[in-house]
Amino acid sequence: MSTGFFGSIDRIPYAGPQSDDPLTFRHYQADELVLGKRMEDHLRFSVCYWHSFVWPGNDPFGAQSFERPWFGNTLEDAKLKADVAFEMFTALGAPYYCWHDADIRPEGGSFAENTANLDVMVDYLGEKMEATGVKLLWGTANLFSHRRYMGGAATNPDPDVFAFAAATVKTCLDATHKLGGENYVLWGGREGYETLLNTDLERELDQMGRFLNMVVEYKHKIGFKGAILIEPKPQEPTKHQYDFDVATVYGFLKRYGLENEVRVNVEQGHAILAGHSFEHELALARTLGIFGSIDMNRNDYQSGWDTDQFPNNVPEMALAYYQVLQAGGFSTGGTNFDSKLRRQSIDPQDLLIAHIGGMDCCAQGLRAAAKMVEDGALSVPLKERYSGWSDQHAKQMLSGALGLDDIATHVLHNDVNPRPRSGAQEKLENIVNRYV
Repeated sequence: MSTGFFGSIDRIPYAGPQSDDPLTFRHYQADELVLGKRMEDHLRFSVCYWHSFVWPGNDPFGAQSFERPWFGNTLEDAKLKADVAFEMFTALGAPYYCWHDADIRPEGGSFAENTANLDVMVDYLGEKMEATGVKLLWGTANLFSHRRYMGGAATNPDPDVFAFAAATVKTCLDATHKLGGENYVLWGGREGYETLLNTDLERELDQMGRFLNMVVEYKHKIGFKGAILIEPKPQEPTKHQYDFDVATVYGFLKRYGLENEVRVNVEQGHAILAGHSFEHELALARTLGIFGSIDMNRNDYQSGWDTDQFPNNVPEMALAYYQVLQAGGFSTGGTNFDSKLRRQSIDPQDLLIAHIGGMDCCAQGLRAAAKMVEDGALSVPLKERYSGWSDQHAKQMLSGALGLDDIATHVLHNDVNPRPRSGAQEKLENIVNRYV
């Protein structure tokens, strides 16, 4: 039975690019073939629980602006929240959703109460999933909101907090496994520090390394086949984050022997806060062999904060999905909307409209990226730019057959005097714009 939260809306239809109805898709068609694969299977959209159904519309200077009938801390509230959530998932035709434990269960007064509440809600979500066909992209534990985590979770100076966090992750990994989740994410919002005056950096890194190794060990123990993902997180909420960006995470994984066990869930907004572009972080993850999944949101570029807005920049999405396609597409990962409404967008339909716009934007970006791949629009000029490395002498320089003295002799005897060639950046930017 419908909760009535979204009125009589049952399913958002595709109406085409000419539609001016905000409750229709203009570009996203689940069954459209793109590079021989259904659009839905390329994009693997996932709606997040936390910003869509948990966030009350507060900010650092203002309290709750949203009024939702499920805001409360009882199992009845949690079940109503799930009912409304699955109505939205099915209305959008989103194949996946994702959650933190604290999103789906009431907060108890102890670890035992939290676990009992989680167990009840996992069974309830399982029934909703079976009834609707919506799947779980990933689960995760909220190890940052409660005051116990103000000094970190895995990196906390108190071993009891470390233990509480580890036990919580165990229950969340169990829940994700039970619900058939395709990934498990570790989001280290508090894994960092404000000042070195009270921080033992080496100890905290070792704690974090052991924590992650335990997660991987337990994954194999229970037979969880999904990927373990870390989400790089810069400058929020702590000043110095141990998982600042993709490169930092990779260095951490290498140090603790986890580079073949853990991948990354890359968020666009976090990439910007780290001083990178989204495509850079995706390209680096692909290059290092740790690409997993993406959080698709954006920041307000006039704000130095993670504003988690819905994507609306098609050129940015085209370049992002170009990197995803270069990585071979998603395997267990997908496109998660870690995005939230603006505080003044208080109507139920605003939730639908925001996701519709984001899904349309991603669909346009995917189409453009696929066409660039098909035409070799970027790959052909790239191959030409590096074509000199196919020369036998160039190959010997990289293979180790030649040392510095050998190369110097070659340069001297062959009067090597290279002339710079244009990188043609503007031409390539113009090419991208032709596709979007």
